[in-house]
Order: sequence, then structure tokens, then C-alpha cells
Amino acid sequence: MKSELKAGKNSEDGHASAQGLPAAQGLYDPRFEHDACGIGMLVNIEGKKSHALVRDALKVLINLTHRAGAGADPNTGDGAGILMQIPHRFLKRVCADRGIELPGEGEYGVAMMFASPDQGRRDRTMSMFESIVRSEGLEQIGLRSTPTYPEAVGKLARDVCPAIEQVFIRRPENMNREDFERRLYVISKLAVSQIRNVKYISSDPYFYLASLSSYTIVYKGMLVPGQISAFYPDLRDEDVESAIALVHSRYSTNTFPSWERAHPIRHLIHNGEINTIRGNVNWVKAREAILESEKYGADYAKILPIINEDGSDSAMLDDFLQFMRNAGYSLPHALMMAIPEPWEKDESMDPDRRAFYEYCSCLMEPWDGPAAIAFTDGKIAGARLDRNGLRPARYCVTKGGMLILSSEVGVLPIPPEEIVRKDRLRPGRMLLIDTVEGRIVEDDEIKARIATER
Repeated sequence: MKSELKAGKNSEDGHASAQGLPAAQGLYDPRFEHDACGIGMLVNIEGKKSHALVRDALKVLINLTHRAGAGADPNTGDGAGILMQIPHRFLKRVCADRGIELPGEGEYGVAMMFASPDQGRRDRTMSMFESIVRSEGLEQIGLRSTPTYPEAVGKLARDVCPAIEQVFIRRPENMNREDFERRLYVISKLAVSQIRNVKYISSDPYFYLASLSSYTIVYKGMLVPGQISAFYPDLRDEDVESAIALVHSRYSTNTFPSWERAHPIRHLIHNGEINTIRGNVNWVKAREAILESEKYGADYAKILPIINEDGSDSAMLDDFLQFMRNAGYSLPHALMMAIPEPWEKDESMDPDRRAFYEYCSCLMEPWDGPAAIAFTDGKIAGARLDRNGLRPARYCVTKGGMLILSSEVGVLPIPPEEIVRKDRLRPGRMLLIDTVEGRIVEDDEIKARIATER
């Protein structure tokens, strides 16, 4: 079937072919794509960064290879990737080698950008992106072409492989970290509308921001799990350290793989599908005209549309969570609103929590479907299941203070005597690790705190 579908031929539908997805035609519509995947999350509960954690996360990813898809070319995968904290010591060193002087940790953001392999088109894209950064009152302090080894991947992946660039943006001295994150979010939304939008002559059909943050960075691609550290030599460097890592292997059951549809997205990894996505997206669009936010202020118009409908169901949920987080909600709060537990007929539920869910039901509709989700903002990390618990997730905690969660057991060999806790996620329940406070926050505590904030 795939060989019979025709990719776009010009700039108006070139995005589809560049990203590996054909345009809607005949019985095929990219809106109906779903996938089933493997997810993994490793967190040092006390927030201690190490390369060992990154290395173990990549082992977990390799052990999820059976959850990853590949086509007729076994070296072209449906997608694999890792989301982790920005490895400041590593970037400081490699940027200095290129004459880029990075400021201190947390004082800059990093854009992980997919762009055209064509030099001329890429130069126009980078120039447009820098103009957007300047228009938002920020300074672009450097550009690093991310080292890659295309020979490590299959021909089909190489044929649509983007150039991968890292762009560094300075945080102004008078701007706090969260305001800076919000400004980076606004830049990312403007970049999508002004660079990728096909109405622009210089649009880049390859353009995609895998991440843009002062906390986290994403390495991903149209890879099988065992290829990621070969394709991205950065990940093998001992100075690449993190206390949080989310990994994902994609199996696109009735879909087309692409570089951008690989997970992680900016905040989450996802195993399953959201069955109500069309209704969720339509309701968000319907409310855009009446929404307002003290956090966004006059910038609100710049971030519309809130959800990019070219994305997968996972990417659209991530768009919504990004919007909510930058509007002042925490990720756990936003997820409680978007994916509520079954509260309507639970007579034993705490009255404050029930009132919270009842109030939220007037604001938005649940994003329902069989789903296991892991998420992070670079300080906290967590996971939750949908209200029916139709996707599995299990975790363990070691004596060394490491939490390991995955869609199945056995993803990382741990001696039994080193394990102090083993459990599984339950329907509608949330697991949260706060690496700043250095502790696991239990489900009841999270929800009691959020439900009583008012």
C-alpha cells in the first residue's frame, strides 16, 4: 500500500514528502494515523546528573527494540529518541571549540532543529529563525551543526534525513527562567507559522523544532533503537550527563514513519492513542477566541493556533500541555485536567478532588483513549495511565536512588537485592518525581495539593 501512495510534488505539499508522510488522497488521510510503542523513563530521584544514567537509558531503548517498527528496509526505523536535561558541561566544551562562549547553566536555551539538507534553503531558514529571535527581544549567540553519522541508518531514512542544527539563545539578565521559557515557546510558535507555513516562498518543508528549552533537549529520528548513539555521536560522550531521561521506540501500526513523528515530543512520550483527538482539537480551536492569560498578555495572538494539526495525536496533546504549562499550570495539573481519573461515580473520592474534576469538566473535555504517558519539564518527571488503564507501565526504585519505569518489566538488569520498591501504574493514577526536592511525590499528595489550590 505504501508504494502506491503519491507524495507531494511542490512546496504546497512538499512538507508531506519531506517528512515521509503523503498528502491526503483516496482512502488515506494522515489525520487517522495511530501507533503502538515502547516507553522508558529513568530518573535519579535526588537530581544527580551522570552519563551512566544516559547510557542506561539507551540500554533500555535497545531492549525495547521489539516494540519498534521497521519496513522493508530493516535499517529504517519508525522512530526512536531520548529526551533529557541539557548537558551543559558537554555543550560548554564543544561550543568553546567552535568559538561560541555559552553563559552559565540555565542562562541560555537550546533549539534542536531539523532543517533542509539543501544549503541555500537551510541558510534562509536559519536567517528567518534568527530574525524571529531578535523580534522577540532575545539574542542568538551561536549555531552548532549537530554531528551525525547518516551511514548508520537505512537508505529510506537517509533519503529524507534533515540537517540537524543546535541554536543557542541567551537569557536576558532581567528575565527569570520561567518567563524565558515562555518567550522560547512564543518563538517556537512563530517559527512554525513563518518558516514552515507553505504560504511563504522560503518555507522549509523539513523545518521542525524537536525541542526549544533552557531545561531539556531531544535527540531523535527515523531510527531503530540501536542506531541512536551511532547516528548521534554526542550521546556517547562522557560529558553528556542528565538526571532525567525519557526514551521511546515507535511502532507505527497503520501509519507512515517520519523524522518528526519520532518521540519524545517536547514534554512527553506516549504509548497508545487518543481516540477523542478530533473533538479535543476542535474544542480547543473553538475556545481560542475567548481565552486570555495574564502570563501571555499581548503575546497570546502569536501562539495561535494552539495545536498544530499536522502533528500526531501525541504531538497535539504535547502542544496542549506546552500551552498550559506556559500559561502557569504545572504539568501534573494540566494532565489532571486533560486526562482525569474516573470521578463521576466514585463515591469514595475526596470531596475536594471531586469538586476539582467537576470544575475542570466545565472547562475542557477529557483526552480519552488507551494511553501510558511519561512526562518531564526538566525538573520533575512523572507518568500516568488513562482512566481505564488499557496500557501497562511498571516501575522499580533502587537503593542507589534510581527510578526505572517502562511499558514492561526487564528493560534494565537490576540485581533483586538492589530493588527497594516495585509497583505498577494504576488507572488514572500519577507517579511523580521531584528532582529538586529529591523525592517521589505520591498520587494522593499531588492531587490533594492541586485540588485545594483553587
